[in-house]
Amino acid sequence: MHSQRFKLDIVLTRHAELRMAERSFSETELLDLIDTGEVKYKDDTHLWIYKAFKARNDNLLCAAAVIDGALVIKTLMHHFTPEV
Repeated sequence: MHSQRFKLDIVLTRHAELRMAERSFSETELLDLIDTGEVKYKDDTHLWIYKAFKARNDNLLCAAAVIDGALVIKTLMHHFTPEV
């Protein structure tokens, strides 16, 4: 997979793959989340990307990621609450 928004390849950790399967989260949804979701940076390389999906009842969905030569998705969360 490749992110048009970040202009980077997307790499999933094993943990992210497991959470994706556990939460019935498709690659199409993941790419939509990454390329169109809200972004909150922790620092220059660590970020959260989150979005609500109308067809799901476990919103907000969130990908915790790090930029390290690629967009590395570390985990996928549901019922996410962004800190203000």
